[in-house]
Amino acid sequence: MKPTSSSPGLRALSASLREVREGRKFGLRELARALEIDPRLLSQWELGLRVPPVEEVARILGYLRIDRATTQRILFLATHAKEPNWLDSNPSDLPAALTGVMQCERTANQITNWSPLVIPGLLQTPDYARALLTASEIKPAEADARLVVRLERQRILSQRNPVRLQAIISELAIREVVGNGDIMSDQIDHLLASTATSNISVRVVPADVGYHQGKLGMFTLYDFPAEPSIVLIEHHHASAFLNELEAISSYRKLVKLLLGKAMTEDASEALLREAVR
Repeated sequence: MKPTSSSPGLRALSASLREVREGRKFGLRELARALEIDPRLLSQWELGLRVPPVEEVARILGYLRIDRATTQRILFLATHAKEPNWLDSNPSDLPAALTGVMQCERTANQITNWSPLVIPGLLQTPDYARALLTASEIKPAEADARLVVRLERQRILSQRNPVRLQAIISELAIREVVGNGDIMSDQIDHLLASTATSNISVRVVPADVGYHQGKLGMFTLYDFPAEPSIVLIEHHHASAFLNELEAISSYRKLVKLLLGKAMTEDASEALLREAVR
């Protein structure tokens, strides 16, 4: 079933076009005038309201003198922008998927995250995040860059109109030591501090509840004020963005199942306090 509005790829494309223009210090009208494009049309491309032709995207990137790697990434997005779902299966091209994630986070009014093995990225401390990146055998320079982006993404939780985050976390993610004991202790303290924030809910699924479909992997559900929802599925080798209505309905049912197995917020907080001792 086709979605009723913009696809995940189009969201990533629109954000990328805006970012490269702003990175080159061009105003929207200034760039539109230079390329002889109607500024209203360029605005619609950057807002994800219309799909720009691939040749027009190439012309924008060429005029702005964007580097080859970024150009290839954005042209890939432009080529596949009309597809309802989007699979990024190239681990060396993480910026494409990351751009999609950041655009979803910026525009969502609620994010629901299920994390069976690690603490969700939006709630990770810098030391915890760095330990994860280091264990993934990522080069130090790249790990530093990703860490900066990850911490910047967390601003959506503390801005003037913060996004609502519903974090459903397996007890296994809390018990598994990442880095060392001190890092885990600080991480759990951070989770406890987050539970005191009105826009953040943390619910823990006990490790002994038995098998359930959530154990198949982590996912994030993004809900928007006036757009169809999007689900992000993350894997070692690939990330997939889904916004077909049937798929969204399936993941909403899974969220309901997980919440049914999770402890209450108060009981989850008590477990976190016990784990941090």
